[in-house]
Amino acid sequence: MAAAAHIASPYDVFPRPDHMAQATTSHRQGNFAISTRKLPISKAGPIEAMEKALGIPVPEMIFGDNVVAVRHAPTGWAIEFNAFDALDAVDKTDRHMLQVAYARAWSASREQTSAGIKDVVRPYDWSYSTTYKGTVALGGRGVPALPPDSSTGSAAAAAASTSTASAAAGDGIAPAPAQAQAKQFAPSSRPIPIELLKRRDPILFFDEVMLYESELDDNGISMLSAKVRVHEHRMLLLCRLFMRLDNVVARVRDTRVYVDFDAEEVTREYTVKELGFEDVKRKLLMTGLTPDAITVAMRDANKIADLLPTVEQTLESVSLKS
Repeated sequence: MAAAAHIASPYDVFPRPDHMAQATTSHRQGNFAISTRKLPISKAGPIEAMEKALGIPVPEMIFGDNVVAVRHAPTGWAIEFNAFDALDAVDKTDRHMLQVAYARAWSASREQTSAGIKDVVRPYDWSYSTTYKGTVALGGRGVPALPPDSSTGSAAAAAASTSTASAAAGDGIAPAPAQAQAKQFAPSSRPIPIELLKRRDPILFFDEVMLYESELDDNGISMLSAKVRVHEHRMLLLCRLFMRLDNVVARVRDTRVYVDFDAEEVTREYTVKELGFEDVKRKLLMTGLTPDAITVAMRDANKIADLLPTVEQTLESVSLKS
């Protein structure tokens, strides 16, 4: 294994295209490529550039180069999940700000310490409760190239990933084909087949990628991550925002992307769940948990997601078959 390149300064250009390629893992299933890229927390230079572009401070832990992507080879249609687009979907007004005693001081301190927007004072949702449902890319823009076989982590997959790094740098991005432009999500009434996903079919590919995390100045947590699992005939991608503001509220916002490889159909379900902090603790207490166990459970989205009522849900699908 090659030694990691020395980073002389936090403002160095990082990662290089070869780092991007080495950090990308791809799996081919039928006409689809599923790819993930995992790299360390972004450096100061890229963070400053991101904050200038977004106009808001970014969370303390930002993985700006990480991505989860699904691409349909024949059309070039793709959907990906990345930190920049997720943060760009955070409300940049004061309409959805949580009004709590320490909110103003917390937001002000983040504004003052963010190098990228020192001179910008504007309201924003400092809980980073994004409404992000993924980025639909046409013509494979920014999405790893389709590997030639179903091997994972192979040299072939790494080589295929090199084109992703070049594309991200603005090299050789081909115009989106007309068939990709015509493929858009539309409202659907057919739900994701949960029963099929519960079957114990072999998992051919699995990965989990962190996009960003904030401890909200030790007042809770806001975390966005994505995980994907692939079976022979189907796959599920879950991008989850988990936000807990101590003594105020708990939120879970899930985007599920289900792909039927045989039908070449993609379904996207977006679900918003929310409940007051004390109400969540009360529900956990009713399950028989001890106070200490409740404290632990409040830090785990998987433990509380089913206890939160659904306040919004949308269902869409797109057929990619020619």
